[in-house]
Amino acid sequence: MDTGIIENNKTQMRRGVLEYSILLILAGGDGYASSIIQKLKEVNIIVAEGTIYPLLIRLKKLDLLTYRWEESTQGPPRKYYMITDLGREQLAGLDAAWDELAKGIETIRKVSKA
Repeated sequence: MDTGIIENNKTQMRRGVLEYSILLILAGGDGYASSIIQKLKEVNIIVAEGTIYPLLIRLKKLDLLTYRWEESTQGPPRKYYMITDLGREQLAGLDAAWDELAKGIETIRKVSKA
């Protein structure tokens, strides 16, 4: 088994679901970049800050997210991101697409094991 190929495939899969994951996280409550990264790490979706910031900017430009600045007792002010109504609509569509994709993959897995 070539672990390099597997790791590359895992990386590609993660990239494909990062925007969806960010919207899911923020649908549960506002968050700043480091807290989003931490929540992703907790479910073994490991990403670098350099990956998250461009995605947050992209989602903001698409009006799926907005943000506000909040003072922090632990340093400089933090930019808190929140999902917009349009972001919630997009998330609903992504939820449906994810369910359809997962169902299809599970069907293929069952058939291939039979």
